[in-house]
Amino acid sequence: MTEASTPLLEVNNLIVDYRVGRESHRAVNDVSFSIERGKTLALVGESGCGKSTIAKAIVRLLTPTSGQIKLNGEDYSQLNEKQLRPMRSRVQMVFQDPYGSLDPHLTAQEIVGEPLRLQGMRSKAERSKEAARLIDLVGLPTTALERRPQEFSGGQRQRIGIARALASTPDLLVCDEATSALDVSVQAQVLLLLTDLQKETGLTYLFISHNLGVVRQISDFVMVMSKGEVVEQGPTQQVLETPREPYTRALRAAALDPSTIQGRKPREILVPAERIAS
Repeated sequence: MTEASTPLLEVNNLIVDYRVGRESHRAVNDVSFSIERGKTLALVGESGCGKSTIAKAIVRLLTPTSGQIKLNGEDYSQLNEKQLRPMRSRVQMVFQDPYGSLDPHLTAQEIVGEPLRLQGMRSKAERSKEAARLIDLVGLPTTALERRPQEFSGGQRQRIGIARALASTPDLLVCDEATSALDVSVQAQVLLLLTDLQKETGLTYLFISHNLGVVRQISDFVMVMSKGEVVEQGPTQQVLETPREPYTRALRAAALDPSTIQGRKPREILVPAERIAS
């Protein structure tokens, strides 16, 4: 199988258990999916369904209980920290909270330049030049270089977070609710930025969201989850317009259209699983 025909990311039979006291809680149960290069898979479902746990497993902020996570056909699900180091730059994450994910003591240029230093770029001048290029790439002016996070709006901070992730030249970008804390107009700007970056660089996205309006706008494929398991998956238009499963139909019926929301959106916009089941 050639590299072009191999999915960039392939997840097989993923299981993640958490210890809760003396008991074990299964957060993700036998989940499988793949993402083609240059495409976007959206992962949706109500809070607690396992979306963020999958994200953490893929960027290896946690070690799966079992299953495979392959990047370019190479399984890294059980590698130790030393073995993971070469992989870290290839899979990066944009976090939900643009206010808490940036070091308040560093300038934007230093924040974006930090991954470059960790990758061995010793020249401070070279790091500064590359950081400036990335900050320009995400649409921030040169005046942003020497400013600290508290001097930026939420959308600008998220752009810095994206620039920081791009500094590692990743193959895969995991966006965990990356626009959910933003006002609707700012959200639209960040989504457009991500779309343009994908066209320019060929980036592959795993986009995690509870907002079906956002999912419709950015993704090629969608996977619906409930209680740690996959309910339905397929092309975005097919799943959202003609869903096969009652759970997916309930999500679609309950989701709010982001264009109708004024200001910052509420965190929970989907009906609880108990109401869907009843």
